[in-house]
Amino acid sequence: MEGKTVRSPHTHAALACSAALLLAALTTACGSEAEVDTGKPTAPHGVTAQASSATSAHVMWEAATDDTAVTGYDVYRQGKKVKSVPANRVMIDVDGLTASTAYTFTVRARDAAGNLSAPSTAASVTTPAPTPADHEAPTRPVKLRGKADGSRAATLSWGGSTDDVGVTAYDIYQEDSRIHSVPGTQTTARLTGLRPGTVYTFTVRARDAADTSSPDSNSLDVTTASAPGAPASTAPTDLRITSEADGKEYAVDLDWKQPETGGEIPAYQLYMNGRLTTTIVWGGEPPAGRAHYRLTVTDPRGTRYTMKIRAKLPDGKWGDFSAVRTVVLGDGD
Repeated sequence: MEGKTVRSPHTHAALACSAALLLAALTTACGSEAEVDTGKPTAPHGVTAQASSATSAHVMWEAATDDTAVTGYDVYRQGKKVKSVPANRVMIDVDGLTASTAYTFTVRARDAAGNLSAPSTAASVTTPAPTPADHEAPTRPVKLRGKADGSRAATLSWGGSTDDVGVTAYDIYQEDSRIHSVPGTQTTARLTGLRPGTVYTFTVRARDAADTSSPDSNSLDVTTASAPGAPASTAPTDLRITSEADGKEYAVDLDWKQPETGGEIPAYQLYMNGRLTTTIVWGGEPPAGRAHYRLTVTDPRGTRYTMKIRAKLPDGKWGDFSAVRTVVLGDGD
């Protein structure tokens, strides 16, 4: 029996359209001209530069706007581009500077089409003199406290540190990543660009002109407000972690309050240093109330871990992450 070829009624139109596109090499789609983004983002404003040490500076700015979307920022030192960051970053540390030297920084916004804004107003800073005799780390910042400012910001404050020469900066860390810095004369910080309904764990370290950092302050958990209409958080709370020597190994014990999910929680995921390490599956009936888990590690004394967990919900999806906790092997021995 002779075969029959069946074509979609739109086949001829599609072929004609493709041919026209190839021949014309224009950004048109069969008579419908695609819009080309030629509009430049606005110039970032509120640019500031602070010397973090004798060889580094912290540059901050306010977000720019664009008719489509800002996709990133370029940071310039003396007119030469030295850093690029994505749109959700409005601050950066610039290293490799020279002590006792004046610098100017400008910032330009960038969109997906490659359009660059005009340069921002220049921010000037002079790095301090080197302190080769400064070999002692600053003392630990104390009494870190703070609260969320709505769903996308938080305000922190802490007790100042001391140093044999002088504290030049305080660095704010979230999950062991430095996300913000303020001058050594300032003991407050406002953090922006956070996500709604999210648990953040902050610590602060003091830094001196020799780039020597203090031990961490106490950790502080801050939960941003949920977006309107968002479901309740499913994050485990009150996570506690301890370690103890077990022969040549270390036993690490985790204990936490389980979230209310409307059903049993069959499993948890444990992340160590930002990576999925294991899935905790109960051998029998899942526990009620608080849950406990022990793992054994063979790393040497002094090894530092950051840990967080999340529950598998009754519908099979993974819930929100707990606050992050830090444990140092042998720290309590």
